[in-house]
Amino acid sequence: KWRNQGMNFAIGLIGLLVMLAGIGSMYAVEPVDGKRVAAKGRGWIAVVGIALMLFSFSFKIIPTGYTGVRTTFGQISSQTVQNGFNWKVPFMQDISQVNNKQQDIVFDNKVWSETSERTAICYKNITVTYQINHDKSAWIYANVSDYKDNLVSQPLVTSAIKSVSKTLSDVDATARAKIESLSMASIQSALDQKYGKDVVFINKVVISNADFESSYNQAIAKKQQAQLESEEQSIVNQKNVNKAKADATAK
Repeated sequence: KWRNQGMNFAIGLIGLLVMLAGIGSMYAVEPVDGKRVAAKGRGWIAVVGIALMLFSFSFKIIPTGYTGVRTTFGQISSQTVQNGFNWKVPFMQDISQVNNKQQDIVFDNKVWSETSERTAICYKNITVTYQINHDKSAWIYANVSDYKDNLVSQPLVTSAIKSVSKTLSDVDATARAKIESLSMASIQSALDQKYGKDVVFINKVVISNADFESSYNQAIAKKQQAQLESEEQSIVNQKNVNKAKADATAK
């Protein structure tokens, strides 16, 4: 973006300087037969300068990985502008860039939900990788308000993850491979319902942390401890039984 604007600015500045030089030369004086008279025939220099200035407002270069959206007096064209060199009418039209590369959006807020067994669970540090279909750039620009921040919104992602976790058991709800895969499909389905199919593509979902609430973890820890103690007691009891049998046999 800045490179493109820099090129337009540089050409416009050169045009301005050429125009000023041309105007100055028109009023310059030069010696003719020993007399100083006004110069003639140099108006074309100013015309060249004006042409350069107009040219600087007449094009937009869209880089690879982006598309453009053309507006004429604020009216958005439904035809997506492809990358490369593109003409536009000076002062009447503008071309805005839309990023069609893979983009990551990170949700730092916790997402609380529950499993199919009604166990409270928390998902944290969720990263969604998405990509805008280049053929739909103009439609998104015209129909999605503040699309850079609202296209894949936090409420949509939160709702999708909650709906998935409620279908999973306690074991599966913390299995990242399973919850990430199902969440990706759920988010894609929600976007298709909201915007239509093949408008936005979800390429990956990463959930860095999935954990149950502390009371549940404490209960699980106590249960595991009790089970461990029970197993240890069973071993001790079995040893005592074996010893008693051995003593009886010896007698």
